[in-house]
Amino acid sequence: MAAQGRGSAFRGNTAAVVAVVLLCVLLHSEFAESAVYTVGDRGGWSFNSGNWPRGKRFRAGDVLVFKYSPKAHNVVPVSAAGYRSCSAPRGVRALTSGNDRVTLKRGVNYFICSFPGHCQAGMKVAITAA
Repeated sequence: MAAQGRGSAFRGNTAAVVAVVLLCVLLHSEFAESAVYTVGDRGGWSFNSGNWPRGKRFRAGDVLVFKYSPKAHNVVPVSAAGYRSCSAPRGVRALTSGNDRVTLKRGVNYFICSFPGHCQAGMKVAITAA
């Protein structure tokens, strides 16, 4: 009888191991499909970046890299209203490294430069991620 108990425990452990391996494979494939985009391509995050997304297909989980001079610009994630009005909400933390990475969420993702006059001059971008 004891041998029978050990065998069923072994089968239970095997099922758990298989489940964990499948979960790891699924998670890996989700991350493996993520793409990395440099906003503005070679020109980086700059004025008139609004047209940069045209022709690109973004997915939730893709990563945007904003490259710019931190002395001259920043990146601020904003709402649709903040994008339209070129204003960042109080307390929002601007990204200021000059090499910022942002993971896209499903839906529309809005970003502006909050240096005075920059957003109004076209330094903003809206990215729709499926």
